Parts: sequence; structure tokens; C-alpha cells
Amino acid sequence: MPGKAIGTQFNYGYPGTISRLGDEISRTRPLKANTDDIYFGDPVIINTDGTVQKFGAANTAAQFAGVAMRRIKGATQYLTQNRAFYTGQEPVDTLERGGVTVNVNVGTPTIGGAVYIRIAANGSIPAGVIGGFEAAADSTNTIQLTNAKWATLKDANDVAEITILTRQGV
Repeated sequence: MPGKAIGTQFNYGYPGTISRLGDEISRTRPLKANTDDIYFGDPVIINTDGTVQKFGAANTAAQFAGVAMRRIKGATQYLTQNRAFYTGQEPVDTLERGGVTVNVNVGTPTIGGAVYIRIAANGSIPAGVIGGFEAAADSTNTIQLTNAKWATLKDANDVAEITILTRQGV
């Protein structure tokens, strides 16, 4: 009989899920009009007009404002619901301090290790996605977040927990 009856390791959950209660500081702000959708677990920045948008190639570590949280919301698509996201000018729940699960695109996190965000593509690292979290530095193609650390190793689904130590961009 194929499949697993008893697992040997727990999964960490879905990206954007709050993983430690009690030290959660979050805020809701609207998604900037005409910008990319923000998937649960994506890094975000706060704009000067009070809106948020997905962390991108032109952003810096000082602009990192938090991680888009997984919250209950109505489905905007019914055929592809595996990765939920904020779109349009929807309110985006952002974790500014605390523990949250994210996708790890490149590298293997170590507990207390540095957290990186990719800001430029590298053809030799096809798994690297601009605006994605990584556990390994890639020269000038990634930036290190000084206010975040890896809190767990990654699971079989490449999901791990980061802890955002301090708020910034507020």
C-alpha cells in the first residue's frame, strides 16, 4: 500500500501562518494599486502613502516591513486555490514581529542562521525567485535581513519558520 501511515517529521504548515503566539505584532494595510499580487508568506515593504507591496529587485533590507500573513479571506479563483494571495487593493495582513512560516527557495536554513531575500536573478540558481526567501547568500543577488533569523530547519515542502526580531518601516 503506497503512502505514509506514520510520518517521521511534522510539516511546518503553510507559508504565511503565524507559528508562535504571544509575540505577534501585525498590521493591516492596503495593497498598492497596479502592483504584483502578494502571496501568503511573501516579504513586503511599506510605501510612503501607507500601502504595501511585494518586496522586489529594487528594494533594500531597510525597507523590509514584514511577511504577508495567511488570514481567512474569500477565494478569488476556484480552480487554483493551492497558493492564496492578496490582489487588487485588498487589505494585506503583515506580520511585523514574531514567528511565521515561509517558503525557502534556496539553501538549507540553520537555527539562528541568516535570512536572505533574492533581489536579482542568477542563471546558475534556477530555484532563486526575486523577492523570495533564501538560506544562502548569493553575492550581490541577495540581501541579508538584519532583523530576522531562521527558527527551524525546512520541512519536506521547503517551508521553514523565520523569527522577525524587531519592527522596521513602521
